[in-house]
Amino acid sequence: MTAKILVVDDEPLLEYVIQQHFREKIRSNELVFSFASNGRQALEQLESDPQIGVVLTDINMPEMDGLDLLSHLKEKDSTLKAVVVSAYGDLANIRTAMNRGAFDFLTKPIDFNDLELTLQRSLESVQQTRADVTQLQQAQTYLIQSEKLASIGELVAGITHEITNPVTFILGNVEHAENYFHDLINVLNLYRRYCVENIPRIQAAIEAVELDFVLEDLPKLLNSMREGTERLDSICKSMRTFVRADTSAKELFDIHEGISSTLIILKHRLKANDSCPEIEVVTDYGDLPLVECYPGQLNQVFMNILANAIDALEDYNLSRTEAEIQANPSRIYIRTEAIANYKIVIHIADNGPGMTEEVRQKLFDPFFTTKPVGKGTGLGLSISYQIVVWKHNGQLKCNSKQSQGTEFVIEIPRHQPSIQANTQE
Repeated sequence: MTAKILVVDDEPLLEYVIQQHFREKIRSNELVFSFASNGRQALEQLESDPQIGVVLTDINMPEMDGLDLLSHLKEKDSTLKAVVVSAYGDLANIRTAMNRGAFDFLTKPIDFNDLELTLQRSLESVQQTRADVTQLQQAQTYLIQSEKLASIGELVAGITHEITNPVTFILGNVEHAENYFHDLINVLNLYRRYCVENIPRIQAAIEAVELDFVLEDLPKLLNSMREGTERLDSICKSMRTFVRADTSAKELFDIHEGISSTLIILKHRLKANDSCPEIEVVTDYGDLPLVECYPGQLNQVFMNILANAIDALEDYNLSRTEAEIQANPSRIYIRTEAIANYKIVIHIADNGPGMTEEVRQKLFDPFFTTKPVGKGTGLGLSISYQIVVWKHNGQLKCNSKQSQGTEFVIEIPRHQPSIQANTQE
């Protein structure tokens, strides 16, 4: 891992000396040094490069001296560590520097052995602090998102419950309406067969309502009503499965049921429309046992990964010709398998554009996104990682290369420990 150090000193010779002394570490990219001649320039460099971890500063400099610089460093980045290197090593300067947040104080002429040890301690402290801050931010983000999802889940569950009852009434009444219609048809056919008297008024009414067309079309109408109502009923069941309120307790869950409910919710995005062709979903489900887990949270993982795959395929198709799309139609592949008797594995892959190694490495970082402003928050995969790894003691991996598609692999143990770990593995 490359460590970045900013040296702030108005003595040009110091830059040459430092580069000579640390040349091997600089060549191996272990250390990267940048230089500024005063505190004002240093602040500008810190603004443009937030990866700088340690500031090595003199005290006596033009425009802004080292002690004033120390006062501004915490405003820029509270994780920065500053080491003062000065010929003015009197007690007053040391006290002032330490009171303003200096990590250490070295005197000139520089003892490079002492400097190396001090830089090593400073860099280790920065790395640990930044790791702690990142973990804290991830935990806070997870809690906020969990609260948000719980609220949405309660809202959706309430709406689903309200919709379910009228859907049930309609579905039941459609069945009765079909039976009544068939009874009436039988009676009407008997009447038309045996009542041979031609009554002009009745004949006119038959022609006016186009009775033959009505008798032909009404079964189709009732059938479409039944199909639409069954579709609503299926969506309601999927929504109930998807938003199961389970934040406080684990339960045995059918993973395939969770994936299927997610696909039903996303079905409208998989269909062809004016701007995008159909996205086919190919499933290869293994023989999975029930898994002890938090179903609602795992469903959220499936939703995040599948929605990202759809986004990637939609964007990819915008850059492809119709012939290219026909030759290689957009597909999402879902495969599940049980490993021995202790864990299950879910593979979700697409044949989209893939990603660079640089993007793949940052994929689970909070707020990292390659989507345009307003389209992505950069939290979906970060939250998914925390749900799988922190909440379920599992693993979430991404395999991807440019032009070779992307695959997410979710590994979940069949049974969770009695005391759930809340720290990252």
